[in-house]
Amino acid sequence: MSETTETTFLKDLWDEKKAEELGRDQLALLRYRSNLLGADLRITNFGGGNTSSKIDLPDPFTRKPVCVLAVKGSGGDLGSIKESGFALLYMDSLEQLKELYRGEEFEDEMVGYYPLSAFGQNRVAASIDTPLHAFLPFPHVDHLHPDWAIAIAASANGKKKLDEFNRKYGRKIVWLTWQRPGFELALQLERAVREHPGCDGVLLGSHGLFTWGNTQRECYLNSIRTIDQMGEFIQEHRERAGALFGGLEVEPATDRESIAAAILPALRGVMSSNKNVIAHYTDHEDALQFAGSKWGMELGRLGTSCPDHFLRTRICPMFVDWKPGQEGIDVLKSRIEERAVAYRSDYASYYRDWAVGDSPKLRDSNPSVVIIPGVGIFGFAKNKKEARITTEFFVNAIHVMAGANALEEGDAQHPYPQARRAESSEEFVSYKNYVALPRSEAFRIEYWALEEAKLQRMPSEAEFSRKILIVVGGGSGIGREVALLLARKGAHIVVADVNEEAAEEVAREAAAATSAELVSHVKLNLGSPESIQAATRHTILQFGGIDGIVNTAAIFPVGTGPNGQLTEAQWNTTFLVNVTGNYFLANETAWVFKDQKLPASLVLTSSANAVVPKFGSEAYDVSKSALNHLIRELAVRMGPLVRVNGIAPATVVAGSTMFPRDRVMQSLQKYKITFSESETTEELRTKLANFYAQRTLTRRPILPQDCANAIVWLASDESAKTTGHIVPVDGGLQEAFLR
Repeated sequence: MSETTETTFLKDLWDEKKAEELGRDQLALLRYRSNLLGADLRITNFGGGNTSSKIDLPDPFTRKPVCVLAVKGSGGDLGSIKESGFALLYMDSLEQLKELYRGEEFEDEMVGYYPLSAFGQNRVAASIDTPLHAFLPFPHVDHLHPDWAIAIAASANGKKKLDEFNRKYGRKIVWLTWQRPGFELALQLERAVREHPGCDGVLLGSHGLFTWGNTQRECYLNSIRTIDQMGEFIQEHRERAGALFGGLEVEPATDRESIAAAILPALRGVMSSNKNVIAHYTDHEDALQFAGSKWGMELGRLGTSCPDHFLRTRICPMFVDWKPGQEGIDVLKSRIEERAVAYRSDYASYYRDWAVGDSPKLRDSNPSVVIIPGVGIFGFAKNKKEARITTEFFVNAIHVMAGANALEEGDAQHPYPQARRAESSEEFVSYKNYVALPRSEAFRIEYWALEEAKLQRMPSEAEFSRKILIVVGGGSGIGREVALLLARKGAHIVVADVNEEAAEEVAREAAAATSAELVSHVKLNLGSPESIQAATRHTILQFGGIDGIVNTAAIFPVGTGPNGQLTEAQWNTTFLVNVTGNYFLANETAWVFKDQKLPASLVLTSSANAVVPKFGSEAYDVSKSALNHLIRELAVRMGPLVRVNGIAPATVVAGSTMFPRDRVMQSLQKYKITFSESETTEELRTKLANFYAQRTLTRRPILPQDCANAIVWLASDESAKTTGHIVPVDGGLQEAFLR
């Protein structure tokens, strides 16, 4: 292998200067190599693929060098893995496992020996691919899932096409029939390399690619060169083939994004029949081509081939037959429900057909991928990141199907090259040269006890991890604290504020506390139904629906003259924002909750002033009184699905946009509290807050965090049986006690 390589599609990202800085630290170089490979989704998917190096390390007992296998740990991602993400195992211990192996029927029991083979204090869970890397006689090994390679591996004429590829490029890549990842496949790999001296790679039928090298650099180059050449090979066939997927039958709708926004709440609700899910929508060119194609439904029915794809995309996607422009949105919503019922029934039958006594229990029978012609592809998962990755995986599967279709040369006949034995070839189903995994093999992977154990090792989900909330007024004060608290509790949040810059800043803070993919921001003017509609659409397209709305936004008008006289415009604006804005908020989002059919909540912010009249604040006080009753009215109208509650804080000065410096100083003067012009705004606010605190039974200032805690409780399932109530957060303000 030369130190450089010419490529057509992939770029050689290796930086020799960076590699030299890592010196002879083979674990650091393995991390570097892995990160480069994981940086390109054409090379491998998120969380997919595996890399390894056999390195010498001083044994902690003897201090003498021993050979150690460093291999990506279970569940790791090549693009982001660090040195700490690799499992380290004694090579001599792994080799000894061959003597303990009792045959394919018992291969899963070998996984129990991997922790016993751990080197030193390393406790990273070793993946099922560990022996595949250990038994290949090369210092550095890559196992990847590039679309171009899998296209050949999932073709009914795949073995023939690999032979053609080898002749064209002077390669010696070996074909290996389908075998579920595990100890048996490791032995087959070892045997294949031994029986083909000088081979420079192995293509696993319906699975992926193995490449290797004597150095980290050589291994990396071998991988990208092989993948790039396979890309050239597929592209040449694509150029000679006919229209992709038999051509378009349904053109992409020009208003497809609007269609997606209109149906997503209903679609998400249907997909959440077991547990709430978060959505990701894509109208990527490839997604639209496949969704509207002549062959899309038939290919989709077969499902994916590569195990890494399949574990994300389930047995197959749900295809909703619909014709934009000819059929309306209501027809589409109805058809989604019909197809979901049929899908769940088919999935339950699939489970019953293949489950055995020790199979894990049936999981969610809803699809994780939904395809709608003319609109695109929707992915569903427990959070936004997983939903996005699921969608990306199916786009990868589309690329595989397209490549296999392009390689077609007449009708391929059984036995297919993926089958280990000729008699088992009939279990594989093919359409237009694309070969899908047999349902029995798919089930063995999806409900594999080892995969179930991996799921059980995952940390518990956060309280709000499957919830979507809009925080209106989230750019400051109480709203900011609500957004940050919800972020820490795992919620998907949209920070909405009339001050878009403030909303963006809080969104950045919230993202730092959780993940950027779980947070968005939008400008929202409570006095404008159109603005609320736009924010609702933004939230739906971002996450799929809405589970809760929190509104902390309000205005406190400051009049002029000794009596604080308000203008008519100030009075009207106060009621527009503080009362009517909340009414608009409920009205413009009601259809979302109706379509979702999922429990949801509204939490609105009132005030102790609603029941405590004060001089000079009539507009604000009366607007909050009206809001109190609006909360009760909305609770009656929107129940039982939607709960509507509120909080009534005493004056919250800290961080509040309703207390700019001028108003704080005006209040301090009103209450004859001494202050200096040189004091900061926060120092002035603290003086005023402490003064207000003396009016309460607890004598403690009311902070934004105090209100946020109450709001988040009302938005949570912990308060599932509370609606139509206003919870005081006033430190015990006797004047506000209800009579």
